Amino acid sequence: MPVTLSLKTLTNLPETVGRPGYSRDALRPGIVHFGVGNFHRSHQAVYLDDLFNTGEGHDWALVGAGVFDGEKVGRASLEAQDWLTTVVEQDAGHRQARVTGVMIDFLTPGDTQAIIDQLADPRIRIVSMTITEGGYFIDPASGKFNPTHPDIVADAHNMSAPRTVFGLILAGLMRRRDEEGVPFTVMSCDNIPHNGHVAADAVIGLARLVDEDLATWVSEHVAFPNGMVDRITPATSERERQILEREFGVRDNWPVFCEPFKQWVLEDRFTDGRPALEKVGVQFVTDVAPFELMKIRILNGGHAVIAYPAGLMDIHFVHEAMEEPLVRGFLQKIEEDEIIPTVPPVPGVVLADYAAEVVGRFSNPTIGDTVRRLCLDGSNRQPKFIIPTIADRLKAGKGIDGLALESALWCRYCFGTTDSGAVIEANDPNWERMQAMASAARTDPGAWLAMADIYGDVGKSRVFADAFARHLAALWANGARATLQAYLNGTA
Repeated sequence: MPVTLSLKTLTNLPETVGRPGYSRDALRPGIVHFGVGNFHRSHQAVYLDDLFNTGEGHDWALVGAGVFDGEKVGRASLEAQDWLTTVVEQDAGHRQARVTGVMIDFLTPGDTQAIIDQLADPRIRIVSMTITEGGYFIDPASGKFNPTHPDIVADAHNMSAPRTVFGLILAGLMRRRDEEGVPFTVMSCDNIPHNGHVAADAVIGLARLVDEDLATWVSEHVAFPNGMVDRITPATSERERQILEREFGVRDNWPVFCEPFKQWVLEDRFTDGRPALEKVGVQFVTDVAPFELMKIRILNGGHAVIAYPAGLMDIHFVHEAMEEPLVRGFLQKIEEDEIIPTVPPVPGVVLADYAAEVVGRFSNPTIGDTVRRLCLDGSNRQPKFIIPTIADRLKAGKGIDGLALESALWCRYCFGTTDSGAVIEANDPNWERMQAMASAARTDPGAWLAMADIYGDVGKSRVFADAFARHLAALWANGARATLQAYLNGTA
């Protein structure tokens, strides 16, 4: 019989399953984390678990927090097992399971006062977040914080009961200021260019709506380090729960399956200290930007490149997409011809080797990552992962034919049917708008590029518009498979 995960059953786990080498009773809170999802639990929580297992850092335990009712489901799953998580690393050669115990509480989403009280606790020295690309209230066209968003305006007028992550963070900082305490560091762990600056823009931008002196205090006293995070971590399904029970004898409500690879490059800039994560593989640097740009363009951009042709071909898993020669060839050609040339040198990294490693990671047959996940939220992801590369290529007078095809594939996907006629269920927060624009673009490609909040000046480029229109027409006439073949043959 599988062992149901809890603190009481840790000693009963099979010997093949790793477990914390520290006592949970010895842990003290040091970090509040917003966005307790799979990536956080496979990445930041694992690094902390590694550190705690060395006997250090036990005053940096995690307290989860959230703002959405939907997060209550995950909270309940973790509460039933004393906040423990089973993390399974897997590739073609092995699976390895471990239980992490670095989370000691998870504040109920919506319990505003409890969250603010925890943020005001001087033991909390870092507030971190994984709230996805769409959670930062960014205007896609300008790339800047949007202070006119209704949720932000609402928080600015009711800071006693804020409802956004940034409202809660600012309320916590206001308590720190009022009580003359040391402010905490705000640390973004999201895949956003210059994520620390973006988080700072959000917190300071909200503060400016409340009180200009408050905004000045935050900008002068709070650290917002930039960081690059990386680990492919798909969503948990019944498939993963069954594998864990069958192969490891553990019953976990919400396990995390991920690849063995992980990376975290972080600016060493903190308001009130930090855990000694350099001892467990985190790379602290003075400038994250080169690493961040490399990852966002080569890996995240690469995900976008394979996502939409695979989606149109009805391919379910990412590794299956990489087994399709047309998709694999499309990825490798765009990376080599158009993406990698836009990435400046990165200290200690050979870009071609990094790209080859990315291809290998995408091809991992055990990870179970889905094409649908990669296709998700294109309206927020494309302006961060693809369109800036196109802009740089255009500015340099370089070719953009492959990237124009990638954009056309995204447009065709958003029409809402695959090449076989299967319906694509809503897969973007702005799905209705994207479908409407994709439908209009079938006869007027300019309608898609006219979304200035997404394409900005790129949509005004005649070179890009012509290539986009040509590829979109080919996709409608011939389908994704034939269009990719023509591109790879040089006849598109």
